[in-house]
Amino acid sequence: MALPSACITLPLSDAARARLAEACETTWTTPGGGREELLGHLAGAQGMLCSAVFPVDAAMLDAAPNLRVISNFGVGFNNIDIADATRRGIVVCNTPGVLNDAVADLALALMLAAARHVPANAAYAASGGWASRASGPGLGFDLMGKTLGLVGYGRIGRATAQRARAFGMRILFHDVFADPGPGDDAEYRDLDALMAESDIVSVHTNLTPESFHLIGAKELGRMKPAAWLVNTARGPIVDEEALVKALHAGTIAGAALDVIEVEPPAADAPILSAPNTIVLPHVGSATVEARAAMLELCLSNLISVLGGQPPLACVNPEALERALARQVS
Repeated sequence: MALPSACITLPLSDAARARLAEACETTWTTPGGGREELLGHLAGAQGMLCSAVFPVDAAMLDAAPNLRVISNFGVGFNNIDIADATRRGIVVCNTPGVLNDAVADLALALMLAAARHVPANAAYAASGGWASRASGPGLGFDLMGKTLGLVGYGRIGRATAQRARAFGMRILFHDVFADPGPGDDAEYRDLDALMAESDIVSVHTNLTPESFHLIGAKELGRMKPAAWLVNTARGPIVDEEALVKALHAGTIAGAALDVIEVEPPAADAPILSAPNTIVLPHVGSATVEARAAMLELCLSNLISVLGGQPPLACVNPEALERALARQVS
């Protein structure tokens, strides 16, 4: 019996390639190969492995009539038209859970970098300011006793809260639920109240049509002038144009961002030169341990569905029965 086919859009190690070879026939896109090459590979593919920034729209799904599973290398899935995939009986998988610690660690790192002016102090020392005794970046602030507002209180939000408690921070959260669960001291607030009460607002929600520009000019205007905004989730959750205006106006103290609206940005993107802003190149999951675990889950999801078994992580379980039942000749 012939093995099912899968289109792979990511470079993989020899060990990962060997594992896939036991479960499916693979075709690989070449770097810079272009959309037409990819569509050709997808014509007969039953599975696809791609990154969470790889766009999968209706036109691409039209080119893949046999597709049963899309396995995303990443926890986000806003790159895929989920509704259309579900309508077609295509399971969409992602890699939740395995990157919680890495992203939560980075969120705390950004808070500490903001609180202690780490980038500015490093630049001051490297540029000779320290040696010449020029005026430095000034005093920072303690996290102890400050209020952290978490927009989104799922796995990563809770992991961030756990770390923040160790620094003596009070935890507020905003989500679709108001009860954080037994033994959890986080306090629910509606979004307006959270923005107004928090010394640091940290974003940890998924990007959906409902959360697009969830934090805009109105929400930023409710923040304390000394407050910082941290975003390690998805850039478009924050209205970047409104954020840049708020930073220049001094409406808020600063922003520490691992994600922005357009990635990678243009060299002259206004957010890169906004005052009191730290921008990282989307490295929330960029640890050896997290990336290895993500790849393992991504491969397992793909192989499971192609083999007729439920995956470990499925974004649209309503499509699962159809995807597993389909027999593609």
